[in-house]
Amino acid sequence: MQFTFAKILPIAAAVALVAACGKKEEKPADTAASAPAAAAPAAAGGDVVVKIGHAAPLTGGIAHLGKDNENGARLAVEEVNKAGLEVGGKKIKLELVGEDDAADPKTGTAVAQKLVDAKVVAVVGHLNSGVSIPASKIYSDAGIVQISPSSTNPDYTKQGFKTTYRVVATDAQQGPALANYAAKSLNAKSVAIVDDATAYGKGLADEFEKTAKAAGVNVVAREATNDKATDFKAILTKIKGKKPDVIMFGGMDATGGPFTKQAKELGIGSKIVGGDGVCTDKVAELAGDAVTNLICSEAGLALSKMENGADFQKRYQARFNAPVQIYAPFTYDAVMVIVDAMKRANSAEPAAILAEMPKTNYKGVIGNIAFDEKGDMKEGTITLYEYKDKKKSVLDVVKM
Repeated sequence: MQFTFAKILPIAAAVALVAACGKKEEKPADTAASAPAAAAPAAAGGDVVVKIGHAAPLTGGIAHLGKDNENGARLAVEEVNKAGLEVGGKKIKLELVGEDDAADPKTGTAVAQKLVDAKVVAVVGHLNSGVSIPASKIYSDAGIVQISPSSTNPDYTKQGFKTTYRVVATDAQQGPALANYAAKSLNAKSVAIVDDATAYGKGLADEFEKTAKAAGVNVVAREATNDKATDFKAILTKIKGKKPDVIMFGGMDATGGPFTKQAKELGIGSKIVGGDGVCTDKVAELAGDAVTNLICSEAGLALSKMENGADFQKRYQARFNAPVQIYAPFTYDAVMVIVDAMKRANSAEPAAILAEMPKTNYKGVIGNIAFDEKGDMKEGTITLYEYKDKKKSVLDVVKM
């Protein structure tokens, strides 16, 4: 496919995109207008290099999820290059610049500034809400589009930044979906809630709690751990005495797996429900046989339910020799949304891309992508899963 840019400045420029889940900030009336022009160095053969950045944890307990996100973005870049991209009569070569934010807010903001200093024009990232939220201020100040493929905390898009977007549903949708399932399908009369004290885990748990209480479910315990914990027996022993029908865990698979396993070891028969952070193949490895007691959600349509999901899985598997974890299709589409915005803008400049984002109406792997005034998806979908033979199996799809 071909894309036409009106003009590319003759100074050297880099276009970058980066991809993952506070206080309200007032954004300048036209942040993009003051953004620095991006440089576009010529590649071998005269192609103009357009850098696309991606940031996610590539080290630490959830590095497998960060790599999955990066792979999705990389696949999009490679396929665009293979098809050929021409802008304003110039051949364009996309280049992915991947950065490791270590799922850490401080590292994430440093990564964000690094990309801004490199004259990036857009960002796909970050994976975690706790990193995306502080990083978003840096991208906003620079007038650079940020699309998170997996940050679900509602606060991410509540800051008033014109640069902030996401291609997943929010915890204001995911939490209630889990709570309603617990109340209506599991007939829970009482729940215990545990979160990992991160922006994601606590935010999801808060949304779950509000809906559970509204449904008449008694919250018998509310406990907090941290995202580096490995031993949950003290918390679980306390919860066991409360005899809840369901335990809700807000966190990632690196902690959710051991939590689920230890609950079974202590003889706790309560069903455990969790969000997209635990909804992976990895959690089955970490939880062992206890994973059959886990029900989880994803803040989007299941890969198996996507119109072109099977084809995407095939291409992804062939390229990376690994199955999709969760959000690779979302990072893939985030890259394509940016390319689509450049096409419509006839420009690769940050301000031009930003100006086109509110008008996005793009059919991607994950479905139709269009944004509301905050930068959230207009069409939110939550998929609920159980585990059979240590593999995810779709329970229900909830349109929000």
